[in-house]
Amino acid sequence: MPNLNKVFLIGNLTNDPIKTEADTTYTRFGLAVNQGVSKDDKDDKKEHVCFLEVVAFSRLAEVCQKYLKKGKSIFLEGRLHHRKWEQQGQKRNKLTVVAQNIQFLSPPKQSDENPS
Repeated sequence: MPNLNKVFLIGNLTNDPIKTEADTTYTRFGLAVNQGVSKDDKDDKKEHVCFLEVVAFSRLAEVCQKYLKKGKSIFLEGRLHHRKWEQQGQKRNKLTVVAQNIQFLSPPKQSDENPS
């Protein structure tokens, strides 16, 4: 049976990328993905947001660290990774998005200097 593990997301960074160096250089950051607007029983609009943790490795991690900042919009292509571990006697698990390709959607920051 064939398998496919691929996600495409458009969202905004919830924090600046955090660089980590262990055996491999990687960076991680939060991503907020809007899931649409709905109305509650009082006809008030309510926005639904999904918060995800993203990790990027090697060269992509370096690019993210250099150019991405909190609030920037990105289009991300990647895969889901599920981790399980035990910490202080409690079982833990986490679903993370491993970035494979990122496109920057926010315009680059303009310089404060005006060319003469």
